[in-house]
Amino acid sequence: MTLSTELWPYLILVVAGFLPNEVWRVLGLVVGRGLDEESEIVVLSRAVATAILAGVVAKLILFPSGSLVMVPAAVRICAAVLGFAAYLTVRKSVLAGVATAEFVIVVGGYFLAR
Repeated sequence: MTLSTELWPYLILVVAGFLPNEVWRVLGLVVGRGLDEESEIVVLSRAVATAILAGVVAKLILFPSGSLVMVPAAVRICAAVLGFAAYLTVRKSVLAGVATAEFVIVVGGYFLAR
């Protein structure tokens, strides 16, 4: 195998997945640079983004797919609750919340998987 044969999937991932997304991120930075964080459009955008994220998380918890199906619903719900509690406890640290929820999912899935 040559180096190019092993790396072509990563090149496709960068070209098809990363670069098109980066264009919109940079454009968002340029356009949003002068906006007031308390303006109605920014508050609305933040609310819509939060609602979409909440919907995705709820779907993953209540209607899982893939390997997450094997983790009992009680473990998934408990992971979300404990992750949120960790987020609030550790001064609104997203890292603490995600790490806690991930730990609960992995440990609970390991011991209670069907």
